[in-house]
Amino acid sequence: MTAALISGPATEPVSLADAKAHLRVDGTAEDELIAAAIVAARTHVESTTRRKLIAQSWRVYLDEWPSGRAIELPILPLISVESVTLYDIVGAAHVLDPDDYRVDAARQPPRIVAKLKPAVALYDNGIEIDVTAGYGVTSLAVPAPLRQAVMMLVAHWYEHRGAVGFDQAGDVAPLGFEALVAPYRVRSL
Repeated sequence: MTAALISGPATEPVSLADAKAHLRVDGTAEDELIAAAIVAARTHVESTTRRKLIAQSWRVYLDEWPSGRAIELPILPLISVESVTLYDIVGAAHVLDPDDYRVDAARQPPRIVAKLKPAVALYDNGIEIDVTAGYGVTSLAVPAPLRQAVMMLVAHWYEHRGAVGFDQAGDVAPLGFEALVAPYRVRSL
């Protein structure tokens, strides 16, 4: 199973103004650096927790439908499933009718359960599932500890712009980061 980003978030979980206030930075000379740090910090938190913070579109590729009727999705929290497209052996697309499957977004990992297992002859990456994932479209939808973890990383990277050594656990994150993200980690899919 492979997942590819279709369109990234329209906004970040922490605004440039909030980050600058947190850093106690006035003026605009550092705006580009801080904005890049916000994106990098969001990406790091998403990677660490295996959760998307702000709504974004992803495509999940599978070679075939699993032996059961359910497909577990590696992208969460799931907002919606936009489409499930099956490609037959000659490459013709067949969009699965939403009435033919149910979405279990509350489960972790979320899953799609087909009423009947699709019987289409598929080739490599013959199933494409387009999903929207994240906590919501605004920063207010993101849990406060995850927003704080982003701020913490931005501040840490702003203060330590050069090479940063690893701590005893092999992490480059500041003290307290792990405690903020730990409740949101998805251990395995």
